[in-house]
Amino acid sequence: MTNTADSPGSRLASAFGKAVSVAGNAVTVADQSALSTSRMDALVREAVFGEAAVREAARWLIWELGQAVGVCSASIHDLYIARGRGEVRGFTVPAINVRGMAYDTARAIFRVAKQMEAGAFILEIARSEIAYTDQRPAEYTAVMLAAALREGFRGPVFIQGDHFQVNAKKYAANPAAEVDSVKLLATEAVAAGFFNIDIDTSTLVDLSHAALDDQQRLNYEVGVDITRHVRALEPKGVTISLGGEIGEVGTANSTVAELRAFMAGYNRVLGSQANGMAGLSKISVQSGTSHGGVVLPDGSIADVKLDFNTLRELGEVARREYGLAGAVQHGASTLPDAAFNNFPKCETAEIHLATGFQNMLYEGLPGGVRDEMYAWLRSNAAEERKPSDSDEQFYYKTRKKALGPFKRQLWDLGEEARTAIGGALEEKFRFLFTQLAVGGTAAAVERHVRPLAERRPAPSGGAQAVQAAPDDPDAGE
Repeated sequence: MTNTADSPGSRLASAFGKAVSVAGNAVTVADQSALSTSRMDALVREAVFGEAAVREAARWLIWELGQAVGVCSASIHDLYIARGRGEVRGFTVPAINVRGMAYDTARAIFRVAKQMEAGAFILEIARSEIAYTDQRPAEYTAVMLAAALREGFRGPVFIQGDHFQVNAKKYAANPAAEVDSVKLLATEAVAAGFFNIDIDTSTLVDLSHAALDDQQRLNYEVGVDITRHVRALEPKGVTISLGGEIGEVGTANSTVAELRAFMAGYNRVLGSQANGMAGLSKISVQSGTSHGGVVLPDGSIADVKLDFNTLRELGEVARREYGLAGAVQHGASTLPDAAFNNFPKCETAEIHLATGFQNMLYEGLPGGVRDEMYAWLRSNAAEERKPSDSDEQFYYKTRKKALGPFKRQLWDLGEEARTAIGGALEEKFRFLFTQLAVGGTAAAVERHVRPLAERRPAPSGGAQAVQAAPDDPDAGE
């Protein structure tokens, strides 16, 4: 991009007045307080809904603003390996799937993190969620970083690709094509700043075999193949945090024998091919939950019998024998509140939280908007309804699919609704951060995580497309 005031980055930066300037590829922030104003709201909206040239320039500018003030996408790998060495302990990292109202949801997370001096938390989106929420990785990264900047948060931001999963049916039909599709997504995600990725090849576990190694063979062999691909994508100086998985969530509880079979095979294959390449930093296990919970005919969620002894035992073996951070629990957001303080007590490394926040979003929506979304589901998700499903069960199981088609409407909700939903989410995040003992973990993150500067060249062309970008003389006040 040429060093001109007509460049997209310069025109967008002008909305911040004298607080932000762009000269070629260089972004300078003279007044950081300007980033915590409504000007950031306007910038992130361009990053999501702007025309192509403006959108790319806005995403680049958000990234560079973060680089300038210390809000950088980072890998949690070194913190997790330190945990594997026993240097940090006593908390469980929440990995939060931000689906609908992404900017407002992330702002609520960062408000709590700032207030509680929390640094060990993850913002993530799964392969399936990227599709049905209409949030590609570059957009997701921009929105998460913009939310951090808007709330005055400073420090590493851990953005994760959750369940970069190999579909078992598609793999059976065409193994190479299905694995390549995961690799392509990983390539896109790493380029966007996803420096944490959960590889999920647990779908390939074949329980028809008698020997555990044979059951886990495709899981660890394909897992290593994807590991090697991701490692080749790493920016210089970055070790992406990679997670593996030994039991598909919603199936039988994992065992220590399965963990050892998977890790032995994974390390054996990786060791013969990697020349010192880093492996996994954590391992996901099954201990009694299911994604989204089990919804009953009246719309309530069935009680879950979570096996904390399984989590404790598997985590101890993962740390002691393999140097990992420990065990990871999926499908936790719909658990009863009383369950959450048990995770740090049994040294669970990480838990994944998603559907509970989606439920809160739907509960807080104005009735007319929710009715529109449900009407869309009746027309567009009817094939997913079982004959035995009540209306409550059908809507609960399918309503995530309406988040993408209604993304713009959710961003455009009135101030009253957005404030109410954001406040409810903030209260929930504060509760979870307290129960999971991540308050004060910014100090541990600062000790172990060193985000590297990754300044990016500005996108070129499209200057004429940003002539309508706001140039507010009051920006930054």
